[in-house]
Amino acid sequence: MTAAPIIKNEDSLSGFFFALSAYLIWGFLPLYMKALSHMLPLEVLAHRIIWSLPIAMAVLIFLGRTKDLRIALRTPRMLGMGMAMSALISVNWGIYIWAIGSGHALEAALGYYINPLFSVFLGRVLLGERLHYGQWAAIALAALAVAILTFTAGKLPLVALSLTVTWGIYAYLKKSLPIGPNQGFTLEVLLLTPFALAFVLGTEVMGTGHFLFTGVSDTLLLLGSGVVTAVPLMLYANGAKKLRLTTIGMMQYIAPTMILLTAVFVFGEPFGEARAIAFPMIWAALVVYTASMINSRRR
Repeated sequence: MTAAPIIKNEDSLSGFFFALSAYLIWGFLPLYMKALSHMLPLEVLAHRIIWSLPIAMAVLIFLGRTKDLRIALRTPRMLGMGMAMSALISVNWGIYIWAIGSGHALEAALGYYINPLFSVFLGRVLLGERLHYGQWAAIALAALAVAILTFTAGKLPLVALSLTVTWGIYAYLKKSLPIGPNQGFTLEVLLLTPFALAFVLGTEVMGTGHFLFTGVSDTLLLLGSGVVTAVPLMLYANGAKKLRLTTIGMMQYIAPTMILLTAVFVFGEPFGEARAIAFPMIWAALVVYTASMINSRRR
């Protein structure tokens, strides 16, 4: 018998480039979504789902993992988890599309900055994971930053918090799903596709849709929405397997930083005094969190 290969907890060059490619695509995604901002967010969301499915299925066929998908569809517990994940990711994508198109890209960036800290908090609440003092301090700093934004604006930063909560719970369920990330993603878009198709067909019948009938650029952008949705998720899944947790943890700040810079310098969104206070607090929280994570891994 051949011994099972030992999975080493170390970084690989291929893993780094897989993950970096994913984060760069996510970082540039606001530019793509802005080009679609003249369409209804639900229409863009529907096309993201529809055109992600053939890419996801092609990857599974290439990897020979379609059996996992069939098992998931026949297993009530896995199917239920898939439905919950599908609902969460569709809400997350929908909010993100609306945020970029309506001038709230800075709030989207804030949401993805807060997300790692929310995931740590979820681990404590749902899994009973022990948090170090540095992690508690990071969560407290992030909470204070949100409080400052709430106080100065007179309302909660709902876009940021909605993106954080939906993605955080989605990631928690994704970790619990007993199939690989590529299979899980395919399951999600497969479950969402009937609803997406029904919506797109409805818009085309009513004459309000943009696919095929409003110009080549609209059609190509909608077709490409599946590529910019599925490809980075699969690149990330493969990169995460070949990188240490600390490495992937630090790389996850690439995308929100690019979103923030795009929002301010390309879209011209006002940064404002409150954000000038809150964002540095979030950055400080992430520094504290990352340092705590690195120290805990060294022990």
